[in-house]
Amino acid sequence: MCGITGAVWSHPDKRITPDVLSKMALEIRHRGPDDERFFHAPLPDPNQSSSKAGEPVGVALGFRRLSIIDLDGSPQPIANEDQTIQLVFNGEIYNYRELRDQLRLAGHHFQSDGDAESIVHLYEQYGTDCFSLLNGQFALAIWDSRRNRLILARDRLGQKPLVYRNEGDRLLFASELKSLLAVPGIPREIDPIAVDEYLTYQYVPHPHCILKGFEKLCPGHFAVYENRKLTTRQYWNPDNTEDHSISIDDAAGQLRELFRSSIQLRMQSDVPLGAFLSGGIDSSLVVASMVEQSERPIKTFSIGFPIAEFDESIYASQVAAHLGTEHRSFNVTPDARSILDELVYLYDEPFGDSSAIPTWYVAKHTREHVTVALSGDGGDELFAGYNRYKAVRLAERFDRLGPLKQFLAANIWQKIPSSSKQKSRIRQLKRFSQALGLPVLRRYLDWIGIFNADRRAELYQESFSRKLSGHDSIWFLDQKFQSLKHRDTVSAISLTDLQTYLPCDLNTKVDIASMGHSLECRQPFLDYRIAEFAMRLPVSMKLRSGQGKFLLKKAFGDRLPANIWRRKKMGFGVPIGHWFRTDLKELLYDTVLKEDARCHQIFSRTAIQKLNQQHQKNEFDHSYRLWSILMLELWFQKWLPS
Repeated sequence: MCGITGAVWSHPDKRITPDVLSKMALEIRHRGPDDERFFHAPLPDPNQSSSKAGEPVGVALGFRRLSIIDLDGSPQPIANEDQTIQLVFNGEIYNYRELRDQLRLAGHHFQSDGDAESIVHLYEQYGTDCFSLLNGQFALAIWDSRRNRLILARDRLGQKPLVYRNEGDRLLFASELKSLLAVPGIPREIDPIAVDEYLTYQYVPHPHCILKGFEKLCPGHFAVYENRKLTTRQYWNPDNTEDHSISIDDAAGQLRELFRSSIQLRMQSDVPLGAFLSGGIDSSLVVASMVEQSERPIKTFSIGFPIAEFDESIYASQVAAHLGTEHRSFNVTPDARSILDELVYLYDEPFGDSSAIPTWYVAKHTREHVTVALSGDGGDELFAGYNRYKAVRLAERFDRLGPLKQFLAANIWQKIPSSSKQKSRIRQLKRFSQALGLPVLRRYLDWIGIFNADRRAELYQESFSRKLSGHDSIWFLDQKFQSLKHRDTVSAISLTDLQTYLPCDLNTKVDIASMGHSLECRQPFLDYRIAEFAMRLPVSMKLRSGQGKFLLKKAFGDRLPANIWRRKKMGFGVPIGHWFRTDLKELLYDTVLKEDARCHQIFSRTAIQKLNQQHQKNEFDHSYRLWSILMLELWFQKWLPS
């Protein structure tokens, strides 16, 4: 795992000097503390003729390394034999040994034993078609001096980040936004559309960025910058046609083989390796497969909290004992206030998922013992594990009830008193019934969104609302949902999550928190072969009798204790609702509620006060909303000039 950064430019005034390149790399040193190297080629003299294709440009490539494979070799930027191709690459290619064997047969010669060089020669052999041959997590940049072009690419499911800024006569790119902000003279103007989307989803969805003029490369895409033009193309567009020919037993057998292979590939490492273990089904299955394939005890890590509602450590310990792992559980009392500044720095866009806090803690403690950790991310989206998919199925049935559905959706249901707890049964029922009258996707967004359209309209200053020009944040879900409308609703929604919520929220959270501690995280469920297999499965193999992950239990039921399969899903969170009434209460008044808060240029202070008052009186749990506003205000203070 590493950090990459760089630029190409066609005008001398836009050059990136070696000194600036060094500063850009320094901003992402946490991603690669072991080494740094650079490639720099100035803009050619315009009076000199050239036989190369494309308009000449200057080039700067920077690299920060976290050594995992081939510890003493594989320096980056890494080149082909005649130095005409240069690569900087963040991630891991798990099938690189197989690719190297094929490329040697085609006449290519290798100077290192790592995975990065395989990409260089693969590009030589296949051009931009090479990305579909990679099994891994990656964000990369290839400088092709023969054609004077730069290629950017990102893995299929967005496990590794890549942000860029296209200025026409200059293209800047990096693993993290903060690296680009180290370039002198870069403007920092907030994008109102991105703010609206952030308050909807608790993250800024790709390709948008919180700042105007910056974008994120979408998962499964590559981009080519040539002759001052940037062209973006999708290289992964998996077949999501439902497969009715496969039996449940055959599906279970195929899944076992795919999962074993995925784990085997991701256990390749020249440094200490372990796994996150929450005690949930997905991480437990990852560890179980690791144990089967290892001659040594697997190191596993979990964290425990003093509040039972958020503490899964007892289940993690049960699984660890059952599987015989070398387990460490770290009992922590999360102190959000003490790490907020670091979170705002690391997540250099506003990021409102409060589970970044426990993720930060488990990454910190895990890094004290290993350099690589496997995790269970992706199992819920692929195999319908979230409770909200049960609500989608139930609502689908209510859609057939006609007048009864309208009664259930009536406002009278909203007058029933309910608990202030966000996850209380009555509160969930009221939220479910309130959205019943909406179209399918709008209903789903109302359930998962932080601020729905009405709440955002109430929050915004009138001058800010005018800047949105009728923008509708649902576009992000709809672009994927429309391509899945031939499927049942649960499949369409869960596979939409796979390509939206997973890369933008979960993968971002894990990547930034782990790399913030120089820890590499690998996600076996996100092997593209498993993803493509699961995308075609009928919903009956995932959600059956009101329970998700049916196929996982069919395939791996004997691997885990029975109570782990039966236990209620908890999620990975912290008690921010309680904190806003205790530990963080003062912080709210010192930030978002003070008269000169930066967010008041966008939001109504009265509306924020109303949210806080209702929360303090236990009239409503606004914890996620208050957290999102708090993180945005802290981001303003950290990243925008006064």
